[in-house]
Amino acid sequence: MNILKHLIYPPIFMNDDKLRKHFANKWIVITGASSGIGEALTLRLIGVQANLYLIARNEEKLMALCHKAKNNGCKADYCAIDLRQRNQLATLCSRLREQLPSVSYLFCNAGKSINRTILDSIDRMHDFDRTMDLNYRSAVALSLALIPALKRAKGKIVYTSSVSSLYPTFPGWSAYHSSKCAANIWFKTARKEFNKLLVKVQIAYMPLVHTPMSDKNKRYRNLPAYSADEGACILLRLAMSNRFSYKPWWAFGV
Repeated sequence: MNILKHLIYPPIFMNDDKLRKHFANKWIVITGASSGIGEALTLRLIGVQANLYLIARNEEKLMALCHKAKNNGCKADYCAIDLRQRNQLATLCSRLREQLPSVSYLFCNAGKSINRTILDSIDRMHDFDRTMDLNYRSAVALSLALIPALKRAKGKIVYTSSVSSLYPTFPGWSAYHSSKCAANIWFKTARKEFNKLLVKVQIAYMPLVHTPMSDKNKRYRNLPAYSADEGACILLRLAMSNRFSYKPWWAFGV
């Protein structure tokens, strides 16, 4: 199993000096910051004295992360919000425009995974609404809200997608894949349009990462996968590069 894991998921190495050079003292917005990849990303950036605006639902966790950041010499703020709630999201977007005149990186990392067949969803239209609102609509809304701030900093938007969105459809994943594919297309289009603003867009087509979200699916718990910290390092390496996207080596043919 270890040989298979290292083949499919080769180790990810991270140079803290390089991280510090790219991220220290810059304002970075992270969604999904209180758990999984988002929390690991936050902790990595705290370690290199980045300034952080953290967005997630768990206020207690966000407060603790901000406290840790400030103790390490970072500036930090947070918003505890359910990004699926459109009124709350609109308020957050207005708040961000006022509070953050310059943003170097927006990590659109918040996500919802759902595995349910279409026939089991006949009376559950909310499954599609909630998944689309979080995985697609909130990422678009925050990107639009922060365009002026990103333009001032010649910043980057990094979207956490899924490698599964590149492959043929599979039963049970209609809501999840629809939302991820919609976001993929939006960010591909934004990449072309934002170039003239000197704002770069990047997509990380992530393989399986063990997080509280993915491990809710019993079939995934014992499969080889990256850790949340390794997932965060993939996002950071992409953000430091000039590449448009990250894909696992075994997905480059798609």
